[in-house]
Amino acid sequence: MDLGFVGAGRMGRPMVDRLVRAGHRVRVYVRDAEAAKMLARAGAEPATALEAVARGAEAVLICVYSDTQVREVCLDGPLLDALPADAVLVVHTTGSPRTAQALAGRGVAVVDAPVSGGPLDIAAGRLTVLAGGEADTVGRVRPALRTYADPLLHVGPLGAGQQVKLLNNLLFAAQLGLLAEVVRLGRRLGVGEEALLAGLSRASAASRAVAGAGAKGSVAAFATGAGPFLRKDVAVAAEVAEELGGLEFGALEPAVRALTDLLADGDDGNGVE
Repeated sequence: MDLGFVGAGRMGRPMVDRLVRAGHRVRVYVRDAEAAKMLARAGAEPATALEAVARGAEAVLICVYSDTQVREVCLDGPLLDALPADAVLVVHTTGSPRTAQALAGRGVAVVDAPVSGGPLDIAAGRLTVLAGGEADTVGRVRPALRTYADPLLHVGPLGAGQQVKLLNNLLFAAQLGLLAEVVRLGRRLGVGEEALLAGLSRASAASRAVAGAGAKGSVAAFATGAGPFLRKDVAVAAEVAEELGGLEFGALEPAVRALTDLLADGDDGNGVE
C-alpha cells in the first residue's frame, strides 16, 4: 500500500519499520533532520510537509501523543485537503470518540484504532489494535495494520475503538489503584512488597498490572513510569463521561483515585505529568 505516516516517535517508529519491511511504501512526516536520515536508512521516505505525506496515499496513519495533537494535525492543518477522496485516515492515538467523528464529518473515511501494548509488541508484530469504523473501511487498511497488529479487533462503529480503549485504561488504572491498596495492607501485616508481588503473580490475582509492578520492583515505580499515559487517558475518559451527561465511574472511582493519589505522592517533576 501507499501510506502516509504522522508521529514516528516511541510507538510510531517501530510501526514504520514493520510497514517498510512488509513492502509498503511509507512517507513519514518528520521535522528533525537526524530523524529523517534514520527513517531514510530504514527505507521510509521522509517528508517535511503534511501535504506531501497525504498526497497520493491510500491511507494515512496518525500516531501522535494526544487528542489535541490529532486535531492540530488533521483539523487545523492542510493534511485532509491533500488527502485523496478514496483514502482512509487511521488514528492510533488514544483520545475522544468525538475527534474521530469530527474527522469523518469532513468527508474522510476514518478508522479509530487505538492500541494496547508497547514498542516491543510492535516490533514482534503482536500489538493489540482496537478498530472502530465501517467494516469495509477497516478491511481496506487491514493489510497495513496487520504488519504489526495481532490481534486486530474490529470492535464496532466509528468511535468504538476509542471507547473500548478508554474503558480498558480506566480498568487498568483501577487495578493499579487496588494493587497499591493491597501493598499498603501487606505492609501493615509485615509482608514485603517484593514478596507480595511475587506471590500474586503466581496466584489467582495475577494480571498485567501485577506483572508490570513486579517487573519494576514496586507498584509506585511501575505507576510512575506509566504515569503520563495513565493520567492522559483517565482524563480523556472523564471528559467523555461528562460529554455523555455525567456518566459515573461507579466502583471504579475510588480505585482510580487511589492510583492518582499514588502518582501525586511520587511526583517529583521527572516525567510524571
